[in-house]
Amino acid sequence: MIEIGGKPILRYNLETLARAGVREAVINLHYLPDRVREYFGAECAGIALSYSYEPELLGTAGAARKCADFLRGDDFVVAYGDNLSTIDLGRLVAQHRRHDADLTLAVFHRDDVAASGIVGLDATDRVTRFLEKPREDEIFSRWVNAGYFVAKPSVLDAIPDNGPSDFGRDVLPLLLARGAHVDGYRMTERLWWIDSPADYERTLAAFESPQ
Repeated sequence: MIEIGGKPILRYNLETLARAGVREAVINLHYLPDRVREYFGAECAGIALSYSYEPELLGTAGAARKCADFLRGDDFVVAYGDNLSTIDLGRLVAQHRRHDADLTLAVFHRDDVAASGIVGLDATDRVTRFLEKPREDEIFSRWVNAGYFVAKPSVLDAIPDNGPSDFGRDVLPLLLARGAHVDGYRMTERLWWIDSPADYERTLAAFESPQ
């Protein structure tokens, strides 16, 4: 809910989803849930909104598991709420469907990958390896998980039934081990991580700067 350019980061992500044709979304809540509900209500940018409140954090995949009944109808998009990007999700979804992938992950080239999930890609952009927050001696790629992906409903079956779980730490490695078709969408768009106050200040300074 922190603001960039006069509106919350979450609103930018909802507008990005709307441009890709998304018309229904669930917002995952934990900290100050009433503030989010009061700001957005039942609709934003033409998207009908519902909410999923977690008293205890379940992780990125656990959050999806909690909403599984909502997500099983069709391919679904996940957008991490603390990122800001100019990503064209319509292109991401088009690649996903063109390649008939089980999951298509947006990846972004980053010099410092220590705090990210790194992604190995072959010549056809199929994901071959994934490692969350590698040590220096484990780095095999500078392509990292950008926090946006589209998946078939069957991916939900790879999420553990109980306890917290994470797409990067738990689900993506399991899908690859099972031989699932995981694609990488190599971003040419801009992306800002907002994981700390320093990230926020850099984003404020850079958000409207020329590319």
